[in-house]
Amino acid sequence: MSKALRIIFAGTPDFAAKHLAALIKSQHQVVAVYCPPDKPAGRGRKLTACATKELALTNKLIVEQPVNFKEQEVQQQLISYNADVMVVVAYGLLLPEVILSAPKLGCINVHGSILPKWRGAAPIQRSLEAGDSETGVTLIQMDKGLDTGAMILITRCAITSIDTSTSLYEKLAELGPDTLLEGLNLMDTGNYPQIVQDNDASTHAAKLDKNEAELNWQLTAEVLDRKIRAYIPWPVAQFTFIDQKNAPHKIKVWQASVINISDNNTGAGTIIAVDKGGIIVSTGQGGIRLETLQLPGKKALPVKDMINGRADWFKAGQLINGFSDTITEGIQ
Repeated sequence: MSKALRIIFAGTPDFAAKHLAALIKSQHQVVAVYCPPDKPAGRGRKLTACATKELALTNKLIVEQPVNFKEQEVQQQLISYNADVMVVVAYGLLLPEVILSAPKLGCINVHGSILPKWRGAAPIQRSLEAGDSETGVTLIQMDKGLDTGAMILITRCAITSIDTSTSLYEKLAELGPDTLLEGLNLMDTGNYPQIVQDNDASTHAAKLDKNEAELNWQLTAEVLDRKIRAYIPWPVAQFTFIDQKNAPHKIKVWQASVINISDNNTGAGTIIAVDKGGIIVSTGQGGIRLETLQLPGKKALPVKDMINGRADWFKAGQLINGFSDTITEGIQ
């Protein structure tokens, strides 16, 4: 067993808190926990602590919540903890070089992709959207770049055809803590891998934007299916449906599947069939069955339950975001 390292932990959401929980249970000593200032949340806009802070307070750990690390006083406070290493997981604040070099072993980060692929804010969503067959977590030695540091350890997992960002998030939240502890044990030996990333092979995982959620039926069914799964739980893929009164409705898609269509000559976005299994829509290539939908202000429901009250909305031949007289045959 390696010796106990003095660790500063920095993180924000539940994903980060799971890593902090693993450190708390380990032989290592967490000397301070850093997280962003509390933010207003809910209808009352009450200041709310993040998951990492709540866990830290429950375990009577010191919590620091600086707005940033520009002030010398904030920098000196972190340096005073005399940490061996700083562990950063989904923190959300940039660290200046004075902080990166403060701990004896520097700062390390658990990133939710197989680097150098998907550097940036949304690696889980972008890997799903792109149709990658696998993802994982990479433990890196942080430098001043965005997820560009030398790689210490990589753990991989498969991406299945039914994975959503939620399910992948849960998989990586299980892989990450074990990878972190294994990496810390390697670092404690003083002889551990530091593999330089290939910048030419890097891709950028841009932050998700709500405008991306609107589905474009000209895309292939496979691409649409990946987008739907990638945007769960946020921003959730949606389409605009125009009813008989010419009123628009933003409808969210929580579950769908790709289907084969033979002899399909309809335009993309046309409803081919409606049954208890879902609403089958023609796309740029192939068909997609919309299986669980959410009307504005309502709960998400299976289509079989929704059409009981909205049977007049979704009919074969209609455009999913309008109406058409075209009828389609040939579903396999």
